[in-house]
Amino acid sequence: MSTSAAASLSERHRSLQFVRAARVETKLAVASLIVISVHVVDDNFLQPQAGISPADHLTSGLVPAAALVGSAVAYPRLRAGGRATLALAFGVVGMVIGATEPVWYGSRGGLSADDYTGIAAVAGGLVLVGVGAATLWRTRRRDDRLFFRYGRRLLIAVGAGLGLFFVIFPLSLSYAFTHVARSTTASGDLGAPYETVAFEASEGLTLKGWFVPSKNGATVIVYPGKKGTQEHTRMLVRHGYGVLVFDRRGEGESEGDPNALGWGFDRDLKGALRYLRGRTDVDGPRIGGLGLSVGGEALLQTAAETKELKAVVSDGAGSRSVREDVVHMGFAKSPQIVFSAVMTTGTALFSNQLPPPSLKRLAPRIAPTPVLFIYAMNGAGGEDNNPDYYRAAGEPKQLWKIDTSHTHGLAARPKEYERRVIGFFDTSLLGGRSALGS
Repeated sequence: MSTSAAASLSERHRSLQFVRAARVETKLAVASLIVISVHVVDDNFLQPQAGISPADHLTSGLVPAAALVGSAVAYPRLRAGGRATLALAFGVVGMVIGATEPVWYGSRGGLSADDYTGIAAVAGGLVLVGVGAATLWRTRRRDDRLFFRYGRRLLIAVGAGLGLFFVIFPLSLSYAFTHVARSTTASGDLGAPYETVAFEASEGLTLKGWFVPSKNGATVIVYPGKKGTQEHTRMLVRHGYGVLVFDRRGEGESEGDPNALGWGFDRDLKGALRYLRGRTDVDGPRIGGLGLSVGGEALLQTAAETKELKAVVSDGAGSRSVREDVVHMGFAKSPQIVFSAVMTTGTALFSNQLPPPSLKRLAPRIAPTPVLFIYAMNGAGGEDNNPDYYRAAGEPKQLWKIDTSHTHGLAARPKEYERRVIGFFDTSLLGGRSALGS
């Protein structure tokens, strides 16, 4: 056999190996994409959260499922680089959306519902990452000059890093923010006997909470949740205030989808207001709100949309979306704005709703409801926007900056915090009459 014939046979053998490898790769990738899409359908349409119908998940279900199925159809037609990129991107996404709920809820009470298809999605994601990495390695170019070869690989690595940080990471966060929340609040210490209550959010979701009757004629909603608000509740109860605390949507025993950024929480608060105004032991014109973090943001929005709240203390309000993150625009903030824009888009997709209005735009509509803005020197994201919210708001208003961390004002400065907050509610809800003397 001649040398040229042997070389030709060797080349044919290598070509056949590439074809066979590509076929196996395609089968694995397409199967994995389908497995992940099955979890998306299961999560959104077959086993949604309590109080949620499949129709409520049209965007979060149909868009990702269509993207996954479309990618599975297109995969065999793509060049090696495109296939590897698609496999790696969807592999990471598949692992995130598959593992989020099983890891969070499984460690807090065992697996249930769509957690099992989630585990299958994690396996599919792992296969896709492996396929993508193998495809890149198998199809790498080795017939060009070293300078161009490694320069190209460096650019690919940089592009992959940027894509991971500015696209995959914020999308993963937005998925987690809209799919996990505290599952139980076993006990309560509100400083007085409380009644277990249930009421409907403005769109009909059932919310569960605790209620302490008022001794001074005024009632305050402390929000969000029954867990992290109990110290603030005890402070109010000591001064005779009635208090309502409840699990926000998707948390504890309350129905609905969770949302760590607080989108839709104004509907919870409007339901709480309707519930309180329907009680014979609550004076409707004397209902206020004390909100912590996203609770403060939700109370500001609710106060701008209804005048049923007669006083609002917002402690630690910050940014809920890119709409607040652009309050202080600047070149140095450009990466943060890009990150926030992608996360906002992901949250809108996975929560099936548009982002809420900017708090700076809502602030002027709060007046004449009195509002006290509290923010920490070492606050969370967007908390330094509070002076902007304060300037935009009408009178009466107050602003207090505390040298502490996010929503830790009561723990760091207990006497001053109590004096300021109780004094604010005494003036706004009791006409200046001290609750201690009631």
